[in-house]
This record gives sequence, structure tokens and C-alpha cells, in this order.
Amino acid sequence: MIRLAVTLLLAAPAGADPLFENRSTGLPEHTYGGGWEHFVGGGVAVFDCNGDALPDIYAAGGATPAQMMRNMGDFRFEAVAVPPLTDVTGAYPLDLNGDGDLDLFVMRVGQNQMLMGRGDCTFDAGSVLPPADDWTTAFSAWWEDEGSPVMAIGNYVDRADPEGPFEACDDNYILRAGPNGYLKTPLIPGFCPLSMLAVHDARGRPTLRISNDRHYYVRGGHEQMWDIEDQRFLGPEDGWQNVSLWGMGIASRDLTGDGRDEVMLTSMGDQLMQIAGADGTYAAAPFAIGTYAQRPHTGDDGRPSTGWHAAFADIDNDGRADLFIAKGNVDQMPGLAMRDPNNLLMQQPDGTFIEAALIAGIATTERSRGAALADFDGDGRLDLVVMNRRAPMELYRNVTPDVGNWLSVTLAQPGGNRFGVGAIVTVATDGRSQSQQLTVGGGHAGGTALPLHFGLGDAVTAQVTITWPDGSVSEQPARANVALRIAR
Repeated sequence: MIRLAVTLLLAAPAGADPLFENRSTGLPEHTYGGGWEHFVGGGVAVFDCNGDALPDIYAAGGATPAQMMRNMGDFRFEAVAVPPLTDVTGAYPLDLNGDGDLDLFVMRVGQNQMLMGRGDCTFDAGSVLPPADDWTTAFSAWWEDEGSPVMAIGNYVDRADPEGPFEACDDNYILRAGPNGYLKTPLIPGFCPLSMLAVHDARGRPTLRISNDRHYYVRGGHEQMWDIEDQRFLGPEDGWQNVSLWGMGIASRDLTGDGRDEVMLTSMGDQLMQIAGADGTYAAAPFAIGTYAQRPHTGDDGRPSTGWHAAFADIDNDGRADLFIAKGNVDQMPGLAMRDPNNLLMQQPDGTFIEAALIAGIATTERSRGAALADFDGDGRLDLVVMNRRAPMELYRNVTPDVGNWLSVTLAQPGGNRFGVGAIVTVATDGRSQSQQLTVGGGHAGGTALPLHFGLGDAVTAQVTITWPDGSVSEQPARANVALRIAR
């Protein structure tokens, strides 16, 4: 059995069980709907689109129009007119043109789109992307220089393949900005990805992790790791052992304080946690860790669960990252649980996780897809928004009592990568250490561009270390319960 080195992350125990208050009535009416091309997807992008420090929401709609929702405070959101787009599977916020305003890369069944933020929650159509009629379901981005981001596009089933849908996964590709538009480079083979994440791996190297739907339910597909610097897929000679699962989502977070991110992979059946080793490889977490979440934790349906969006976040600010997993049947797949409640797995002092979604009030049994954890009201507690397929979105306020202290960190730097994507933020308190990477991608069909949130437990001060994307390092002391902005 693998023993997690959690001694660096021990903190004061949480004062109470997690608790959320349903505030879904504050959202505009919105549902992710559609037929078989929208069985997957259904993501939400959460970011501050107007600089008021209140996170806003862009919600995919599938067959119905996607919707921009501006945060008006007190968990009230209003619809904002944006370029109308249907067949949206999800979106990711990032600064595409380096002007300091967050934009959106919108994934679609059909031509993907860029929406360029004006800084007031309205958007203009962006640069023309290479013509495509793909079914895009995964996205990630990173910067290789001070110019425009490099973007990885993951495509599901090739809709033009007459032999499809089985064994008909489409090609993925990389987009780089060129003098006359975007240059498109194949990223093959493709195994029907449902999530991508560019992140420093256990070796400390920038790598694109790709979670695949196992070549659309047939043999031959597996998870993939693509070395960004070498521009090649890793294999056994690199210590990478292929893992085959019905991959849906990715979450990445350093759980042990060693500076290497553990990885959560959601799927049909087991949700696989991979522990990062000192030798740069990964190993499956022991079953006793409590994160496999392979069956519904409420009701009497013993069939396997279907996991989608996953996110690590410190729900009670005790200094230990917890784990949310959105669950839901693809549609009516009889071999899988139909009423499949979402998970909220609270990390304990010994590094194991305990299910708390039911007592927290967020164990919905709709067909959940995308989700995001964000501090929608600025009170230092992370709230929750969940996208459901063929059911209304859900919004929950975190009202957990007796939470610990917290710190949020926002980065700023000159050049095209204005928000410091690729940086690593380390927060040290009383001999303990936590780190987070600033990334674009992961989850399922949607992500966030928000301050990095750290729970501090009882600590009232912290030392913050930034390893910037170019490798330079800066340090700054901080007080607890502060939204810290660090600029180069």
C-alpha cells in the first residue's frame, strides 16, 4: 500500500461539517440540452469579466444558446447579451490577446469560436480559427513565450466517419498563432478526449495530460501524456505506463506538500487518484484513501457511477484540499447508476477522504456535467455552481460554520501572459506547505480564471513564494483573510 506523506499538511481540524445553501433561484433559467452530440460536455467557465472581484459565469447550452451571467452580488446573476452561439459544449477563460481582459475559447459541435472580452462582460468575435466542423470536447492552453498562448484542441467522435461512432475518434491538434493566422499541427493518435490539462507533471516538466474515453468504448485507447518541450508522447521508456479508462475529467493538486501534483481522473466506474512519486512516475492511490467513489453514496442503486467534472478545493479552509466530483448517467445507460449523487470528499488529517455531499446539501441526483468552485460573494468560502444535462443549473452558497482562515493570490506580469499562467504558488504556514499551479484546462468542458484559494487553518500569517513561468522566484509575506495581488 502506498502511504501518503501528509505530515506537512496537518492543520487544525474543521470546526463543523461542510454546509451549503441552495441559491439556484438567483440564476437565470438555463439548461444544457440536446441529443446524442450533447451527451458529453456541458461545462461552465467562471471568471471575473468586469473587474468587480465577483466571479461571473458563462454556461454552455448544447442545443440551446450558451448564456453569460453577470454576478450582481448576493447570489443574484443577470443574463448579459453576448454573441449568440448554439451547440456549445463548454468554454475556458483566458487572456487570448494579452490586453488584461479575460476572453473565452468556446468549444462547439461545429466551428469553435473566440469571444474577446471588453472588460464589461460583453464580448466581440475573435480571430478567425482554422475552418473545422469538429466535435470539440477538450481544451487546454499554455505560453511558450511572451506572445500568444499555445492551445490544444481535443475532438471527440468524427461526425463525418460513415463507420462511426465506435472506433471513429477524431484527430486532436495544437494551434499556434502565426503571422497570417493560426497554424494547426496534428496531435495524434486521438482517443476521444473529454479533458486536457497542461501542467507540470511529477517530473517537474510541462506536460499535456489527455484523458480519453477509451477510444469511444472499444479497446485500443488509453490516457496520454505529451511532453510540451520535446513535443512527443511519453512511453514506458519515460516511466509512463498506459492507463485505460473511460476518462471524463482531470483535476490536479499537490496533496502531500512535496511540490508534485497528485492527479484525479474521473470515469465510468472508479475515479482514479494517481499519486506523484519522487522518481517522476505515478501510482494508483490505495483503495483505502476513499476517493474511488465507484458507486452512488445515497439510495440503493449499486451500479457503477459516472464521474465528470472534478475539482480540488479547500471547502472548510482547514489547510487540506477537498474534492468535488460531478456525477450523472450519460443518458439512459442501463449498466450504470441512474440516480448518481455528486460527491464532496473531505480530506482528513491522515490524508484519507470522507464523503460529505449529503450532509452538505449538494448531493443532487440530476445528470451533472460541468461545475466550478468559486467565492461568489467574497466571504472567503468557496461556493459551487453545477451544470446539469436536461435539468436546470444549480448554485450553492458555502455557509460552513467555524471555517479556518484563508488567503487568495492573483498574479500579474507584463507581456502576453498577463495572468502568469504556468506559475506555481507555494504558501507556507507554521512549517506546513501548500502549492498550486496556475493552469488553463482540466475539469470537464470548462474551467476557471480566478485567484488561487488557500485554506490556512488557524494560521494568521503566511509566506508566499511565486515560481514564475520563466523560472524566476519571488517571495512575499501575507496576512490571513486577504485577497493578495502580486505583480512582477
